[in-house]
Amino acid sequence: MPSPLTILVTGATGKQGGATARALLARGHSVRILTRNPGSESAAALAEAGAQVFQGNFGDATTLLKALDGADGLFAMTTPFEAGVASEIQQGMVLADAALEKGVKHLVYTSVAGANQETGIPHFDSKGTVEKYLEASDVPHTVIAPVYFMENLFFPDQLEGIRNGVLAVPLKEDTFLQQIAVADIGAFAAHVFEHRDELLGQRIELAGGELTGKHVATALTVFRREPVTYQQVPLEQVRAMSEDMAAMYEWFEKVGYHVDVDALRTSYPDIEWHGYIDWLAELDEDVFSPAP
Repeated sequence: MPSPLTILVTGATGKQGGATARALLARGHSVRILTRNPGSESAAALAEAGAQVFQGNFGDATTLLKALDGADGLFAMTTPFEAGVASEIQQGMVLADAALEKGVKHLVYTSVAGANQETGIPHFDSKGTVEKYLEASDVPHTVIAPVYFMENLFFPDQLEGIRNGVLAVPLKEDTFLQQIAVADIGAFAAHVFEHRDELLGQRIELAGGELTGKHVATALTVFRREPVTYQQVPLEQVRAMSEDMAAMYEWFEKVGYHVDVDALRTSYPDIEWHGYIDWLAELDEDVFSPAP
């Protein structure tokens, strides 16, 4: 087991940050989390697991710098879904600048696969801008770039549809989409922190496998023991709600992710990579049951 590290995890009350914090704690590292609401259920659960909770946010440099004091590493998570892509870019710059000021030895930034391709997808390109800022800085860093999350099935509209026997997605039923379990992102982030010297400066795209919407519907049918049919949602229906999401699904259809999954598994055999069936098998059997 590597020597214990002290890592500040941002976004720890969300999917990727939470998975990373749990993976680091499980491997004996000291974890700090920065959250606006330390009384939240997710923050309380991490505190109970051993994380040190700091109240604050990216907009308050004082709280961020305090949480980074003496830390070996920073897991940097940014999001455009609260205040837009310009805010996400600003978050990334603030995190990089704070890490540089405090002399943090390793910043691990979680971006998205394809963010370095100028896709035209706003929330991909904003992460690409943060990547460029890191490259131009003196911050020791590694970029991990995951594909579409398997956990996106739990978005309310998606979950409700599955409970009613319909998987509705804005892609053709035979379009392949690479996906990854959030737990694998957290495990990989922990691995990167533990292997700083060999992974410093690298950009690594992450995927657990690829399958079509029809494949997912079939897997859900087996898991639920009830039929789930696939339905393609018109892209214009998505566009009416979000140009950003419409651009993403259009890119999935025309270009898509192209992570070499076999090479990734071979290069990092200590990660317990989840295929889609593996991921489903670990879920609570009632997760897709109708709400009471």
